[in-house]
Amino acid sequence: MTPQMLEFLNSGGPALWAIAVLSVLVLAIVLWKLWRLTLIGAWSRAGAEALLTRQNGSSNGLRARFVTDVFAARRLPDALAREEVMRIAARQLSDLRSGLRPLELIVTIAPLIGLLGTVLGMIEAFQALETSGGQADPSVLAGGIWEALLTTAAGMGVAIPAAVALSWFEAIADTVQGDLEDLATRIFTQDAQS
Repeated sequence: MTPQMLEFLNSGGPALWAIAVLSVLVLAIVLWKLWRLTLIGAWSRAGAEALLTRQNGSSNGLRARFVTDVFAARRLPDALAREEVMRIAARQLSDLRSGLRPLELIVTIAPLIGLLGTVLGMIEAFQALETSGGQADPSVLAGGIWEALLTTAAGMGVAIPAAVALSWFEAIADTVQGDLEDLATRIFTQDAQS
């Protein structure tokens, strides 16, 4: 870490250090989540459609594995098959949404930590004004206020990208949920028509 970076973090006090840690956590969670989504094939749809039409489809991807599991569950009596499909879908959606709670927490607490840092900085600035007997240099007071407001800006600077990432990951999960519901319905109605 460069001396300028350390000086910057120290100027915001403990709140800015906490926000810096949160920013590293956000980056780690987002990269981990992207890796997990890629690994489970969250964007792959072609294999599921090929399996659904009884063609030679690949079982790679979340949806294709779901179709394979639903076909296996169809061997059970109808009521049990539907329960099994709901269990499989719930498990896959749970895996898909894993890691979102910490991101949600960071979206909530980063601005609050920034605000806390601002309040503490303003208290410190006004205490300096009080001890000087009202004869404080306005530039010194402005510098203290600037440092205090720095933590609020940093908190929002962490929370906004985290909120965007959280929203995007939730949208992916919602899309997959809709796709799984559609695939299961198509399989059950396809078998009923046969």
